[in-house]
Amino acid sequence: MSASGGTKAIVAALGANLSIAVAKFVAFAFSGSSSMLAEGVHSVADSGNQALLLLGRKRSQRKASEEHPFGYGRERYIYAFLVSIVLFSVGGLFAVYEGYEKIKHPHELDHWYWPVGVLVFAIIAETFSFRTAVKESNEVRGTQSWTAFVRRAKAPELPVVLLEDLGALIGLILALFGVGLALLTGDPIWDGIGTVCIGVLLILIAIVLAVETKSLLLGEGADPASLVRIREAIVDGELVTRVIHMRTLHLGPEELLVAAKIAVESRESAAEVARAIDEAESRIREAVPIARVIYLEPDIYRTEATGATGATGATGTAGARTS
Repeated sequence: MSASGGTKAIVAALGANLSIAVAKFVAFAFSGSSSMLAEGVHSVADSGNQALLLLGRKRSQRKASEEHPFGYGRERYIYAFLVSIVLFSVGGLFAVYEGYEKIKHPHELDHWYWPVGVLVFAIIAETFSFRTAVKESNEVRGTQSWTAFVRRAKAPELPVVLLEDLGALIGLILALFGVGLALLTGDPIWDGIGTVCIGVLLILIAIVLAVETKSLLLGEGADPASLVRIREAIVDGELVTRVIHMRTLHLGPEELLVAAKIAVESRESAAEVARAIDEAESRIREAVPIARVIYLEPDIYRTEATGATGATGATGTAGARTS
C-alpha cells in the first residue's frame, strides 16, 4: 500500500468523523436521542482511531537502532490493534449500555427533526469517506475478494478504515431505523433497540480487527505469490542449484525479511559462493522489492542427508552471509 494512498483514506475518514461527531452531539442535546449519543461517541472513537493510525504510521518511520535493529515497521500493527480495543470499549460497550438504559427507562424524543437531519448528513459524509477508502483499496487489492483483502493485507490502515466506515454506515442506518420507528409508533423503546444494535455491530467489527491485527503482531510471512518469486529468483541453475529451506517474516507492511539455506556445488570456491549470494540477493530484490533484509546461508545439498533442522539435503552449517 502506498503511503499517500493510506494517508488519504485516513485523513478523509478523520475529517468526516469529526464533523459528524459535532453534529450528532448537537442533535442529542436537542432531542435526547440515545441513538444520537451512541453515534456521537462512536464518531469520537473513530476520530481517535484515525489519529492512532496516523501516529502509528509516523512512529514506524523511525530509523533502526541498536535496541531495535530491524526498525519500527511493526509499530503500525500495534496501533491498529489499539484501534480495535478503542472501538470495542468506547464504541461498542458504551452503545450497548446506553441502549439498555434507554430500553429500561424510555424517554420521548424532542425536536425529532434534529436527529433525522443529522443522520442524513452523516450518511452523506460517511459515504464520501467510505468511497475514498474503497477507491484506495482497489488500487492495491488486485484480484482479491474484499474478505481476502481484509484478511491478508499486510498494511493495516486501509482494512481498518474500510471496516470502520462500513460499520459507521450500517450504524447510521440502524440509528435512523430506530429513530424512525420511535416516531412512527410513539414508543421510544425503538430508539434504545437501535442503539443496542449499533453496539453489537461495533463489537463484532472490533473482534474482526483484533483477530487480524493479532496475526500481524505475531508475525506473518510473505504471501504465496511472493514466496514463489523469491524461490525462483534465488536459483540460477549454475551457482545456486536449489533452495534447501526458507523462512520469511514481515518486519512491517513494506519490509520483508528473507532467510534461506541455499545449495551450492562443493567444487565452488569461496569467491564464487560469495558472488552467487550477491547475485541471488539482487535477483530477490528485483523480484520482490520489499525484501530489504536478506540472509542467505550456503550449504552442500545431498539427497541422502537430512539436516538437524528438518530440511532435507543439508549437510551441516556452512558460512553465512547477510546483507
